[in-house]
Amino acid sequence: MIFEPQPLEYFLASNAPSRLMRLREKVIQFNQLPVDNLLIVKFNRYFANCDAEQFINDILLEKLNVKHLVIGDDFHFGKARRGNFALLKDQGKQHGFTVEDTGSYYVNGLRVSSTLIRDALGVGDLAQAERLLGHSYSICGRVAHGDKRGRTLGYPTANIRMFRKNTPINGVFAVTMTGIDGVELTGVANVGTRPTFDGGLKVLLETHLFDFNQEIYGRYVEVHFKRKIRNEMQFNSLEQLQAQIVNDVVVAKDFFGLEHIETSEV
Repeated sequence: MIFEPQPLEYFLASNAPSRLMRLREKVIQFNQLPVDNLLIVKFNRYFANCDAEQFINDILLEKLNVKHLVIGDDFHFGKARRGNFALLKDQGKQHGFTVEDTGSYYVNGLRVSSTLIRDALGVGDLAQAERLLGHSYSICGRVAHGDKRGRTLGYPTANIRMFRKNTPINGVFAVTMTGIDGVELTGVANVGTRPTFDGGLKVLLETHLFDFNQEIYGRYVEVHFKRKIRNEMQFNSLEQLQAQIVNDVVVAKDFFGLEHIETSEV
C-alpha cells in the first residue's frame, strides 16, 4: 500500500522533499517484484486527521482484513505520527494479525534512506547514489514537443516535463537512455529551469542523444544519470550557451569513450 500524494506533499505542498520516483515509476518497479496487488490510496483530509487507532480499525481491519503486515522499521502513521511498530504489535495481539518490520538496510555502514539518497544526488555524487539505490538514478517520462531551441543551436533534444519544480538533481549530466527499440543510447542531459530562456518558470529534462536521428515524440523512455558535468548556468548570449554545450558534449563523450564528431542529429 502506498499513498498518493505522499503525506509530506499534502502537508508541505511545494516545500516537500523532492521525489526520487514518480508514481508511474513506482508502479513499474513493483511490477518487477513478486507483488500480487498494489493498493494506491489517495492521501486526503481524512487520512491527515485520522488517528493511529482509527487507521488500524477502519483501514487495516475493516477495509483490508489484514492478517500479516510488513512495514519499514521507521514507519509512523496516524495524526501526529503517533502510530508505530509497537502500537501495531499491540493491536495485532488484540485483533489477531501479526506484524513484521523489514529492518534497516546498510551500505558501507550507512543506513539507506531517501534522505541520504537525495543528499548524494543534491551534491552530484551519482556514484554514492548508485551504491545506495543498487542502480544508477533515473527519471522516466514521455518525450514531448519543446520549443526547438536545441535544434536551432545544433543540439536537438528529447524533452521530458518534470511537472514539479522541486527535483533531487539539477545540472548537466552524461546519461544513457533506454526504451527505444531495446537499445541503450548515450547522450548529455540538462535538468533544470533553463534560466537563459525561461527565467526559472518550469523544470525540464532535456536530453541530446549522440548519433541519433529518429522521431521519438510520445515514446516513454528512461534516462539514466551516469556522471555530473556541471551545475546549470545562465548565459548572456546564445553564443556562450552554444560554446558551453560543445564542451559538455566533449566531456560526456570522453566519459563514454566516444569520438567527438557527431554524424547525425535527432
